[in-house]
Amino acid sequence: MENDSRNRILQLRALIERHNRLYYEDAAPGISDREYDALYRELAYLESAHPELGSENSPTQTVGGGVQQAFKQARHLVRMQSLDNTYSEEEVADFVRRMQRLLPGAEIPLTVEPKVDGVAISLLYEGGKLTRAVTRGDGTTGDDVTENVRTIRTIPHELAGNTPARIEIRGEVYLPKKEFARVNAERDEAGLPAYANPRNTAAGTLKQLDSRIVAARNLGAVFYAFGLLAGENPATQTEFMQWLERWKMPTGTWLRLAASVEEAITAIRELGEVRHEFVYETDGAVLKADSLDQQRELGSTNKAPRWAMAYKYEPEQAETKLRDITVQVGRTGVLTPVAELEPVFVSGSTVSRATLHNEEEIARKDIRIGDTVVIEKAGEVIPAVVKVRADLRDGSEREFKMPEHCPACGEKAVRAEGFVAVRCVNLHCPAQLTRLVEHFAMRGALDIENLGDKVALKLIERGLVRSPLDLFDLQLSDLAPLNLGTDDEPHTFGEKNAQKLLHALERSKTLPLWRWLHALAIPEVGAVTAREIAALHPDLAAVADSQILRDIVRLDALTAPNKNLTKEERESLKHQADALGEKLLRAGAATKSKAAKHPRDVNTTIGPVAAKAAITWFDSDEGRETLNRFEKYGIRPASEETASPTGSPISGKTFVITGTLSEPREQIAEQIRSLGGKVTGSVSKSTDYLLAGGEAGSKLEKATELGVKILDEGEFREMLV
Repeated sequence: MENDSRNRILQLRALIERHNRLYYEDAAPGISDREYDALYRELAYLESAHPELGSENSPTQTVGGGVQQAFKQARHLVRMQSLDNTYSEEEVADFVRRMQRLLPGAEIPLTVEPKVDGVAISLLYEGGKLTRAVTRGDGTTGDDVTENVRTIRTIPHELAGNTPARIEIRGEVYLPKKEFARVNAERDEAGLPAYANPRNTAAGTLKQLDSRIVAARNLGAVFYAFGLLAGENPATQTEFMQWLERWKMPTGTWLRLAASVEEAITAIRELGEVRHEFVYETDGAVLKADSLDQQRELGSTNKAPRWAMAYKYEPEQAETKLRDITVQVGRTGVLTPVAELEPVFVSGSTVSRATLHNEEEIARKDIRIGDTVVIEKAGEVIPAVVKVRADLRDGSEREFKMPEHCPACGEKAVRAEGFVAVRCVNLHCPAQLTRLVEHFAMRGALDIENLGDKVALKLIERGLVRSPLDLFDLQLSDLAPLNLGTDDEPHTFGEKNAQKLLHALERSKTLPLWRWLHALAIPEVGAVTAREIAALHPDLAAVADSQILRDIVRLDALTAPNKNLTKEERESLKHQADALGEKLLRAGAATKSKAAKHPRDVNTTIGPVAAKAAITWFDSDEGRETLNRFEKYGIRPASEETASPTGSPISGKTFVITGTLSEPREQIAEQIRSLGGKVTGSVSKSTDYLLAGGEAGSKLEKATELGVKILDEGEFREMLV
């Protein structure tokens, strides 16, 4: 019997360690949280029943998440622990009773807060200034990701007001749910596998060696705890949350105090009702003893505090009928199967459609038309078919086959060797063209007002637009009478809307290079890669003739493994790779790993696949025709580093934007950059102007203190005239 327990314990340790690596290091979970927790609890039970089989290296005695060799490691000043968790309200009551036994006769007020499903982070502030950011790692040592964390706009580089001489502030870095949906939509469009959840996508983002990639992901953060605190300590958790707000640190907006088990469970249920409204994913509630004195008295086990516990919500799922599987055509021609569902309410909204990604995914899950399926929202945002209720089949269900022809244009659909995605290769396919025009006009590209999917479709149907650049040939007489309705119920676009669209098109000609690279829908070149390419080239002509992109492709070929080479041939390739690696480092197109032993051990800021795709596109007939038309329309996009109009009144000036304005801040920031100005996140002596909208806070105080010129929106607009 003991032998069976020993074998099972060893098996469980190996399984859990494997899943820890997948979850924390690879950001690619192999099982659900619930399945992981079941393995962990079984191991903990067996180890408690057989203490002689215990080990200090067991996953029950360590904090999950190792450190990455690409980053410098840093030790936490106070160890970071993880929380014990439960899915049971009864175990919440047991947790409270355990604390009461350890503190007999004491009243133990509790706080109930959202459990943000993010990446644990510890920030060190010294003299109020951010000096270091470290991931949890193994609880003692983590990855130093300071430069990446500095790109997160909501995290202040300097705390507001009176601050301790030294403090470790702890919380979670998360990927907002809307951003997660955007990233996965882009991956679907490119025929790539979707990310599993926002937490792992955030973890993968923080591991990027180039902070520009991190900045483009729009990560957020929430803080709620501290490690080392040099100076006066708060008396309670609620008081510390007030300190965080005073320092302008981002915190959760939801917190409840509970004086009893009943009140705690009521708060947990209340949080469960509203958690889908938060911008971040919340997979549970965290209960803590509010008094910090009581926290110290209760102490901790080797891994977790005795004064806190996480209650985890069951994943919200719903069963419904799969009516049909339709196929939509993306802007790159990728055919994506979509589940058409009987409408069902799940995770805060009614779901009637869910992407099925590709034919392989459908086959793997054995999804058939007519099945009863289980629906869940990935990241509480993206509806997904989790599994099929095969036990409810009655024989009427039908297998799905990807169409051999594009459903929009009828042309043959093809699957390139080695690829999962099926594509329509007809460049004149109306569905592709509609998506291309929508992409061209979207906020993350050229932000062309009044050009939505309905207008794009009508322009294409009327033969007015056959490629996105045809938009620049449109006249008021083409747009104003455009019928967006039907012949029976006409609805014209109108002169006012037409004027706005033409004005937005004219404005787009001055937008920076990266936006145009993104708008052109070059395969493999999304917003992040577009920024990277633009940062290394002065203008579009330089990108089209880029030696940097060609060098990246060549370096990849030189370093590709080839067992058939002689020793002399391998040495020759190594020397060539060394020289090319050094060249790319000097150009700023590569970063070098701390552990690199050779110049060729570099990470190019632009991947070889994207580099090759960009070269191929610019060398194609479509690319050459695009450059010719840019000349015709007077479009000469330049990199933000070089785009500094000499006549601009804000050229070379540094702005900070705060408060509520008439347009999104990023939109105004792009306008400033396009005119040669700079935009930073915090006010300093080098700031020229603070653009302050309504409800401006600490940045306004800091600007006043430093004598920085403060502009309201009206004054800012006058500067641009």
